Amino acid sequence: MQAKKTMLTAALFALAFPASGAGEHDHGHGHGHKKSAAEIGEPAEIKNAARTVEIAMGDIYYEPKSVTVRAGESVHFSVTNIGRLVHEFTIGTADMHSAHKKEMLAMMQSGALLPGKIDREKMRGEGHSHGGESGSVLLEPGESGEFAWKFSGDARLEFACNIPGHYEAGMVGVFERE
Repeated sequence: MQAKKTMLTAALFALAFPASGAGEHDHGHGHGHKKSAAEIGEPAEIKNAARTVEIAMGDIYYEPKSVTVRAGESVHFSVTNIGRLVHEFTIGTADMHSAHKKEMLAMMQSGALLPGKIDREKMRGEGHSHGGESGSVLLEPGESGEFAWKFSGDARLEFACNIPGHYEAGMVGVFERE
């Protein structure tokens, strides 16, 4: 079953990686949204986090699939890519993830993002950012990353991989509210 998921993922990645140019895209993280920090949360200091949640990213899943959070709580996320493809852990609403997929496609089309490798220099040159300040980590196979996020408001938040085809294949989890 896992081999079929990996083959499906590779096929989806290949289909989403056309030879055309990058086209228009939103620089930054795709958080150009209408929700305020009061509604979705904001970056936090790792040292101020109430707890650490370890997230494993495989081909095509997260473990765990859901995380329970409280309004006002700061959570330190320690994320490891145990898969064979590049994956992302990004906090946002469904609408934010939908908008961010366009940026991820543009990164693939420009060559900054390949199935198993990230050209970080090219990403920086194009103005793309992933990191704790945006509630996101983008990792090559075997890499780990971390950031802290302070949750607020009552927006329905998800964590997802927005590399084209990954979200659609089920690489999405939910934040349950306490």
